Amino acid sequence: MTEITVIDEMPQLVAGMKRKGHYREIAEMLPDLFQYVMSQKAIIVGHPLFLCHETGVEEAKRADEAGNADIEVCVPVAKRIPENDKIKCYELCGGKMAKTVHKGPYQECESTYMKLFAWLQENNYKIVGPIREGYVNDPREVAPEEILTIIYVPIG
Repeated sequence: MTEITVIDEMPQLVAGMKRKGHYREIAEMLPDLFQYVMSQKAIIVGHPLFLCHETGVEEAKRADEAGNADIEVCVPVAKRIPENDKIKCYELCGGKMAKTVHKGPYQECESTYMKLFAWLQENNYKIVGPIREGYVNDPREVAPEEILTIIYVPIG
């Protein structure tokens, strides 16, 4: 069973970008974001994140299929960097979150999400903000079965 804990996440300064599209575009957006952040000589202070603004599995599937999913990726930085038309620097809110870790390919996260959503319902928690995925390691450097994704769900 996947362990689920409740944590109090601190707000963090991030550089991020948003667009509408398919979730597969995350793999294109993150390198663009990192390239810009590194060009600004920013100090990265955490793993990259994807924020899912769709509120449930079915809504997310429909948005992805239609190509109009709200996709937001960001990376925590030590201090504010200059913005441009695509990349903004802002504070990502903190708060009470359910946290779990998925180990394995990104495409197989659904079972972890289903366990997490069942746990939220059993414990009478409501989702109160965008779900976050934190990418701990680089899929270009580890085997697919070793990929680690931390899932954070803002709860109330």
